[in-house]
Amino acid sequence: MDEWMVGDKAAGLDFPLGFGKAVMKLCFNRIRPKLRPPKENLHFPTENVAEYIKSWETARCVVMRGGQGETKHWAFNEPPQRKGEYIGAPTPPEVYRQIETRIVELHPMTLMQNARTSGGGVVQNVPHRAVTVGPVETWKAETVSIWQTGHHDNPFGIRLSSLMISKRIVDTSVPMSLLADHPDVRFNYLLPCMGACTVEMH
Repeated sequence: MDEWMVGDKAAGLDFPLGFGKAVMKLCFNRIRPKLRPPKENLHFPTENVAEYIKSWETARCVVMRGGQGETKHWAFNEPPQRKGEYIGAPTPPEVYRQIETRIVELHPMTLMQNARTSGGGVVQNVPHRAVTVGPVETWKAETVSIWQTGHHDNPFGIRLSSLMISKRIVDTSVPMSLLADHPDVRFNYLLPCMGACTVEMH
């Protein structure tokens, strides 16, 4: 779905924070070599955005799996910047839905989130740009499977997006809410890690 940009190139499989590296380590490298998909069948987003977009015409995406970030994003589909004609109001959902895979500048909250969850708190080691699948490609997936494990977003955010989707309240300020219009979205929760929305200084 997405990968960090290191300079002008997408992160390779040796990049410590890389999504590709994590996928290989946590999934494919755990499969017996005899049963493992051949390398030529493993594809990760690259800086060649046009090539990645074109690849969607050559395969069927049965499930797109992801989580939810601090800015209520899936992949790196963050709230759009308030600029130009949308400086006084969020970009309309019908406009946001037309966005394809692209290279994005990341929100400071996203940098802090990834430093906290994966980078030992060292914010300056988190790349400021990434290549990410867009809503256009997301809607080509037959099913979107979102896993809420309680680590990447906070208790309120986890509840907010699911409430908006269930009530079909779509607002690009909460990008995850756009999935209310996808034909098959499934949320999975690790309940012990969801936390509570109580106010307590600690």
